[in-house]
Amino acid sequence: MHKKAIAVHGGAGTILKSEMTPKLEVEYRAGLEASLRKGWEILDKNGSALDAVEAAVVELENFPLFNAGRGSVFTHEGRNEMDAAIMDGRKLKAGAVAFLRNVKNPIGLARLVMEKTEHCLLAGEGANEFAHEMRVEFETDEYFFTEHRYLQLLKAIEEGRVQLDHAAGKSRIQTSPAPKLRKAKPLGTVGAVACDAKGNLAAATSTGGMTNKKFGRIGDTPVIGAGTYADNATCAVSCTGHGEFFMLGVTAFDVAARMKYKGLSLEDAAAEAIDNLTKIGGEGGFIAVDGQGRVVLPFNSEGMYRGFVDEAGEPVIEIYK
Repeated sequence: MHKKAIAVHGGAGTILKSEMTPKLEVEYRAGLEASLRKGWEILDKNGSALDAVEAAVVELENFPLFNAGRGSVFTHEGRNEMDAAIMDGRKLKAGAVAFLRNVKNPIGLARLVMEKTEHCLLAGEGANEFAHEMRVEFETDEYFFTEHRYLQLLKAIEEGRVQLDHAAGKSRIQTSPAPKLRKAKPLGTVGAVACDAKGNLAAATSTGGMTNKKFGRIGDTPVIGAGTYADNATCAVSCTGHGEFFMLGVTAFDVAARMKYKGLSLEDAAAEAIDNLTKIGGEGGFIAVDGQGRVVLPFNSEGMYRGFVDEAGEPVIEIYK
């Protein structure tokens, strides 16, 4: 029997204890713990890693403080557009969705793409049409409205910028006079990775994107190999951060490739992947697990909402460096 483990994240970026109220920290920790316990409950009953990561991410999508599902940020037009991906390391199969609207739990639809279609990624109207065909649960715009997200949008519009979640006050990506990228502090994606009792691995990631985003921007979350990846032969990875750089670095697959082709341990492969992300100008982190239940949670930003449960059975939750 393999050692079971699950890890989750709720975003990485400028997360400073000096700027966090005790009440808000308690709420964030409670959200992470609820997600871990939901996933671990499945693993503890010898359920599958795939079921565990989906359940863990659903909890995070339902938690309004994280930028996914109910807590998704607003686009420039004042809409919530969500992306998600899931991958089964046992079968090397994946499903993803982008530009999703009003679907309560995008991660569930991503799994249906994997299991019910011949495709990996559905986007826009097609993804929403598929959601209706699958009769998944929809919610009204009011369900996705959270005041702190709307205030973020108003401020971003006023200052003419795209706001990355968990960003410091002056850190931003300018969109005026031209959509030129500048260094920013990212981002509030959520995700989970797991190893079950049979050694099967799975990864799941979900996001609401960037506040005030335009031009149909898609980040790394639904791009298999960039923000999400799982292979029983190596590891399962879920990323969070400045998505453009995770796509340029193919970061999720980069961890697996270093294990597969260089023969590195999970810890060493993760360290090299983070170093590479830093070299190309990216900021953020990821969570990863291998077939022996070893977990790593590296990042190069000021903080990352993260936690894990291993054979000890008790959640370990951290936020700051």
